[in-house]
This record gives sequence, structure tokens and C-alpha cells, in this order.
Amino acid sequence: MRAGPFPLAGLAEIAGASLGGCADPQVEFDDVAPLSSAGPTHVSFLDNRKYLPDLESSAAGACIVHPDLAGHAPKEMALLLSSAPYKSYALVARAFYPEPKIEAGVARSATVDATAVLGDGTRVEAGAAVGAGAEIGAACLIGANAVIGDGVRIGDGTVVGPNCTLTHCLIGARVTLYPGVRIGQPGFGFAMDPAGHVHVPQLGRVVVEDDVTISANCTVDRGAGPDTVVGAGSVIDNMVHIAHNVRIGRGCVIAGQVGISGSTELGDFVVVAGQAGFAGHLNVGSGAQIGGQSGVLRDVEPRARLMGTPARPLKKFFREIALLERLGKKGSGS
Repeated sequence: MRAGPFPLAGLAEIAGASLGGCADPQVEFDDVAPLSSAGPTHVSFLDNRKYLPDLESSAAGACIVHPDLAGHAPKEMALLLSSAPYKSYALVARAFYPEPKIEAGVARSATVDATAVLGDGTRVEAGAAVGAGAEIGAACLIGANAVIGDGVRIGDGTVVGPNCTLTHCLIGARVTLYPGVRIGQPGFGFAMDPAGHVHVPQLGRVVVEDDVTISANCTVDRGAGPDTVVGAGSVIDNMVHIAHNVRIGRGCVIAGQVGISGSTELGDFVVVAGQAGFAGHLNVGSGAQIGGQSGVLRDVEPRARLMGTPARPLKKFFREIALLERLGKKGSGS
């Protein structure tokens, strides 16, 4: 449900912004909206110069904008001046659309083992199953048809979406797992043999630290011996596969359809764009950025920016693309 309305002064405080333009601190706003469709009671934002024409023609009553771009706003528009407009917008939007309050209880069709422990204020929804010895913290939500395996531990304030399965794992506090996430299934480990491949027992766990988001239909395999680890504050998009023994550092951002092979380690604040793939047993330094559809076959230095398959420095990648285009034009006679 939408909250509000909020006075402009209150929104500025929430956003960490200062008032500018035609700003009356007492005027109330009741929603957020895009620049192209916002009206006088809406708050919008601009974070990309590409949309300056939308700002110039917008009917939004207020806009969150960087001070350098404030001069493009209509004179009658109130401004919330921020050095990080997108972050400020996120805070304002969360104020209007807060997370729904969890109503504690266990649905009749849910199954909770007698030895499991549920913290105060936790809810277990219809069809969910909680196994023997599982420990679920306070104010958690276990979604419909989710399966929490034996001995799993979940920290306070964590949300497990519908149809998730969690086994052999420790989940931190304030973690969000979207529908269909699979955590703790055996890793892809076997000894190849013409007579029949021999599967190697996977004996480790998955450790998901605090404040992690793992989006829909991701898979995180348990370790073969050492644990698979997802570091605090990391954000993982839909349909990402994290193999056994992978270690992901703090604050990493991993976009959709990325695959990370076994025993690869990502440092802190690594950014990986969509559909990139990593060979196994690699070390990716902190702060590295990997472009979309890249194939990473070697270790990556800290703060490196790579693109392509095999992945190589960004400037080199674009020089090669430009060279190929010139050769193509020569070959076609154009």
C-alpha cells in the first residue's frame, strides 16, 4: 500500500537533498512518477542526461535532480537537489511504498517440525515446510511452498520468497531471497570415467551473509568441502548460477544470467554485467568491472575493466572492434 502524503521538507530529509527551484517546504506530495507522466502532486527524478527533454517538458510538481542540471527544470517545478539523484529517489520511493508488515503466524497447511525454532514475529505461509532443527530468526517471512531443510539457520528480518528451497546453508539477517531461489543443492562435482562418471560427495555449505539480495530463480551450490560464500550487501539478479566453493566478496553486483564456475573468488565491490561467464579457480580483484557477455578465463587485477571473450581490457576491446570495422569497410569497398 502507498503511504503519504508527505510534505516537501520531509521528502528532502528522507532523500538527503536540499530544496531548490520553486520549493514550498509545506506543500504535500502523494506519489512518485516518471517525468513523462508525472503530475503536480508527484515527485520524479532525473539521473541521466538522455532524459533532459523529459525534464524540460515535465508537469511533475517536484523533481530530484543533480544541482548541475537544475537549470533545465521548468521554473514552476520544486527541486530536491542531490549529488546522487537515483539513490535519493530510491529512498523517497521506499517512503511511499514501504515493505508490508509481516503478520506473525503459521498457516494451517504449512509444516513445521517440532524441533524447529521460529523467532518472534515470524510468518510461515501456506504449503511451506520447515525441517528438523532449523532455526529461523525474528520477523522473518517464509513464503508459500518454500522448503527450509533440516538444520538450516536464518537470521532476523530475512524474507524467503515462494517456492524457494534452502538446504545445507546459513543465511544472515535482512536477506531477501526472491521466488524460486535454490540454495545448498549439491555442486557439479564428479570424476569422469568411461565406465561411468563417479559423483563426488559435496560436503560443504552455503553461507549467505547479512543484507544480501538474491533474485528469482538463482542457484547457489553448496561447497564440495569448503563453503560457498556470498558476501554481505551483495546484490544478485535473476537466473545467476554460483557454483561450489565460489566466494563472492562484499557489496558485489551481479546481473542476470551470469555463471561463475567452481572455486572462483570475487573480491569486494566487483560488478558483473549480464551473461558474463567465469572459468573455474580464478581470482577477480576488488573493484573490477566485467562487461556483458564477457568470458573471463584468467585472473583479473583489482579495479580492472574488461570486456569480450576472452575478456580483455576495455580500451583494447574497443580498439579491436574499431579495427575490425575498418577492415570490413575496406573489404566491402565502401
